[in-house]
Amino acid sequence: MELDSITFAAVLGAFTSPEDSEHGKQVHSLIIKLGFESDVSVGNALLAMYGKSLGVEYERLVFDKMAMRDLLSWNAMISRYAQSGYGEPALNLFRQMQLADMKPNQFTFVSILRVSCIIESVDLGKQVHAQVIKAEPEADVFTESALVDMYANHGCLKEACNVFDKMPKWDLVSCNSMIAGYARNQHLHKATHLFRWMQHTGMKPSQFTLTSILNVCAFQGAVEPGKQMHSYIIKIGFDSDICVGSGLVDVYGKCGDMGGAYGVFDKMPKHDEVSWTAMISGYVQCECNEEALKLYYQMQLSSIKPDNFIFAVLLKACASLALLESGKQIHANIIRGGFILDLFVGSALIDMYAKCGNIMDACKIFDEMPARNVVSWNAIITGCAQHGHAKKALTLFDQMQDAGMEPDHVTLVGVLSACSHAGLIETGRDYFNSMSQDFGITPRMEHYACMVDILGRAGCLDEAENFISKMPSEPSALVWRTLLGACRVHGNMKVGKLAAKRLSELEPQDDAMYVLLSNIYAAADQWDDMANARKVMKDRGVKKEPGYSWIEVKNRIYMFVVEDRSHPQFKEIYAKLEELTGQLKEAGYVPDTGFALHDLDLEQKEHSLCHHSEKLAIAFGLLSTSPGTPLRIIKNLRVCGDCHTAIKFISRLDGREIIVRDANRFHHFRDGTCSCGDYW
Repeated sequence: MELDSITFAAVLGAFTSPEDSEHGKQVHSLIIKLGFESDVSVGNALLAMYGKSLGVEYERLVFDKMAMRDLLSWNAMISRYAQSGYGEPALNLFRQMQLADMKPNQFTFVSILRVSCIIESVDLGKQVHAQVIKAEPEADVFTESALVDMYANHGCLKEACNVFDKMPKWDLVSCNSMIAGYARNQHLHKATHLFRWMQHTGMKPSQFTLTSILNVCAFQGAVEPGKQMHSYIIKIGFDSDICVGSGLVDVYGKCGDMGGAYGVFDKMPKHDEVSWTAMISGYVQCECNEEALKLYYQMQLSSIKPDNFIFAVLLKACASLALLESGKQIHANIIRGGFILDLFVGSALIDMYAKCGNIMDACKIFDEMPARNVVSWNAIITGCAQHGHAKKALTLFDQMQDAGMEPDHVTLVGVLSACSHAGLIETGRDYFNSMSQDFGITPRMEHYACMVDILGRAGCLDEAENFISKMPSEPSALVWRTLLGACRVHGNMKVGKLAAKRLSELEPQDDAMYVLLSNIYAAADQWDDMANARKVMKDRGVKKEPGYSWIEVKNRIYMFVVEDRSHPQFKEIYAKLEELTGQLKEAGYVPDTGFALHDLDLEQKEHSLCHHSEKLAIAFGLLSTSPGTPLRIIKNLRVCGDCHTAIKFISRLDGREIIVRDANRFHHFRDGTCSCGDYW
């Protein structure tokens, strides 16, 4: 049988995967041997074969060697670049095509419109639009839909609507482009309005239509429209579609309904990377961090490999719970997965190690990063600030500027926090006053709160009150809460009452306000006023957030509250506490009964102090770990002064490093001292 160009084109069309590449190369050799390499149709078939089996680089080699090229050749190469995300090479080839007097057609225009989105050039898109009008006064629906998509991608919704409204006929592709444009620009009402028009005219939605509507519902947290879409999706039989199912999981997750999200996820016939990501990130967003990690372990049993986004989300979960061992395991998986050089993942690793109490490893990750962005710098500066390494944080801030990286508002929060934890009042004041002039950053409410914290920690409460009175806008609850917290530490009842009054006007349901005020009264032995503050709290239906501490032992979290007896080993824990208390007193520890905030006799006060949640967690840690093993305790509230003193003694007597993360900062207890220098 005699071979011809049609035969070769048909054979090459069968090779569509990397596994077929060797067969394709053999056919290519035969083509050269028989002299068919100059045939345009055979050349175009070779382009398609190499592009599908070995990628755009091999396809370009064939393209450059083609003796003759037609419009299909140019379109194939430009399209492959565009589909692969290579905007500049596609654009350069388009320009070469025009210089070669080859007139573009609708397929060329669609590819270059996609390129304008890749290189983020709306001007290029507008130039192509002008060429489309010149070449095709009556453009086809395919090109017009691409124009709608291009304008919407660039946020030019008005221009997208103009193109769409002038189209003589709308089909599924054009409607999908417009709905996706509305969704991308967060116009839920307009997207659903067009969707209803489609339903009214009998136009059946596609997977793409449904996921676009679901995306905007998820972004806006619109749970009711999301539920309505869910009912409709079940009705038309799309509930088994993996992309639509993933979109539903994302809607429920972003709306905080993890029960609904899991209900959809569990019923999906199979899961892909998107559905796992939606479910895990939903758990983390809703602070269900343990569930997120459990689901990740299930994901590892499947064939789906996590990407950089999932790893970053999981590291955030570990950081929130301070699960250092889990974080290290994920770090190892990141290395195995080849994501260790990813900027997004690297920044998340810095944050994880810092929030898990291991600032040295956080600094090591930062130092080894081949490239850094503002998120990386913010993570390390904030981490050093939280650990009380103010000098290091401020040095890093200088290095950040020397590297040509512009700080943002988050950077300045980290810098001001570093000044606060180290008592650097003047330095903090200088940074705050220079924010607008030196960095072009207008102070936000969190920066004002940091400045109040700097003054409040130092006991300059009248100055802090005066600073608040001169703020250009009304102080937020955060600012007044910060001042009230400082008044509790320094026992300033006058300023404390003012702060509590202002805070109650802004957030009458804020439990911290009632608790801090009643603690100020209790510390001053004003028990009637304390009781009245608690009564007002009760009458208003405000519930106090309980203080609790937790510790990670062998990849499990153990949580404790004051006087906790729920643990199976509570007898051993309390016995250990009794033993510790005796040893501490022999070493010179005297319980500070000023932190026993109840009207009790001295012995009862000492007894209540002994059973604070952080002490229970430490006692359990001492029982459950080998001698010398560092203990890492997390406290959801500020650690009390008596516990702070007791932990210093424990670290010296037991020869342990004890790391405590409370609501304000990290405390590293070692050999009887704390890294905070008793300034917190």
